Amino acid sequence: MLLMNTSRYRDLNTTLREHFGCRVQKISLDAGMTCPNRDGTLGDGGCIYCNVRGSGTGLSRHYSITEQLERGKAKLTRRYKAKKFIAYFQSFSNTYGSPQDLKDLYLEALAVKDVVGLAIGTRPDCVPNSVLDLLSELNQRTYLWIEYGLQSAHDRTLELINRGHHLDAFVDAVERSRQRKLNICVHVILGLPEEDKTDMLATARALGKLDIQAVKIHLLYVIENTALAELYLRGDYRCLSREEYVDIVCDFLALLPPQVVIHRLTGDAHPGELLAPKWALDKQTNLQAIRETLRRRNLWQGKFFNQ
Repeated sequence: MLLMNTSRYRDLNTTLREHFGCRVQKISLDAGMTCPNRDGTLGDGGCIYCNVRGSGTGLSRHYSITEQLERGKAKLTRRYKAKKFIAYFQSFSNTYGSPQDLKDLYLEALAVKDVVGLAIGTRPDCVPNSVLDLLSELNQRTYLWIEYGLQSAHDRTLELINRGHHLDAFVDAVERSRQRKLNICVHVILGLPEEDKTDMLATARALGKLDIQAVKIHLLYVIENTALAELYLRGDYRCLSREEYVDIVCDFLALLPPQVVIHRLTGDAHPGELLAPKWALDKQTNLQAIRETLRRRNLWQGKFFNQ
C-alpha cells in the first residue's frame, strides 16, 4: 500500500510543499476568455452546468491579472500563511486565443512576486500545436500544469451535457501534451445526468490507461441560469446525496494510479448561485467524510489500479 498522507491519497498541497519547501496556494484568475462552445464556433449555450461566468463563479474581470494576483496573495497569506503562489487561469478556456496574446497573459502572471507557477484550465479541443509549443517553452522556466476538462469518458454523456467534443479529442490532446512533457491534470465530474456508479468508475479506469499526472474530481451541483437548472427544476435531474458521492469518490480513487496527484475531491459552489445540493457548501464535512470512509473501507488511492 502506497500511502501519501493520512488521507490515503496523494494530495496537491503535500506535493507542492515537497516541491517548493513551503506552503503554496493557487490563485484563481479570470483572464476575460471565452469558449468555442459559447462564442458560436461550436455553440452558444455552453455545457449544461456552466453559467455565463464559465464556471469561474465569484471571479471578477474588473481587475487585471496582476491586480487579481495581488488581491489573492493578500487573502491567502492571511488565511493559510502561504509563501508562494500558482496563477490559476480558471474561467472559460484559457488557451483559446492567439499564442502571442496568451503569452502576454502568462508572462504578466509570472512577473508578479512570489508567483512560482502556472495552472491553465482549458478544453482539449482548444490546444493547437502552436499553443502547446508556447506552454512547452514556459514549462522550461516555471512550474506548469495544463488542466483539461474531460468530465466523462463516455461520448454519450459528453453529447448529453453539450460538451462539444468527444473522448478522442481529449486523448489526442493528452498525447500531444505529453510529447512536450507537459504535466496534465484532468477534470472529471461525478453525478452527470444518466450516469450511474458503474459509468463513473469506468471513467476512472479509462484515465488509468493514459499518461496523466493529476486528477481533479468535481461534484455536479446545480447553479442558477444553466440548462442543468432547468432540468433540475422540472424534476428531470436528481443530485447525488452526500453518501452516494462519498462512496463513489472512494471507489474512484482506488482505481486511479497511485502516483497521480489529486488536485481536488469536490468543487467549491458559490452560495449565491447554488440551487442544489445544499450539502455541497459544507466542504470540510464532505472531505472529512471521504477520509473517514477511506479508512473504514480500508481503501487507498491505487488499491485496485490495474485489477
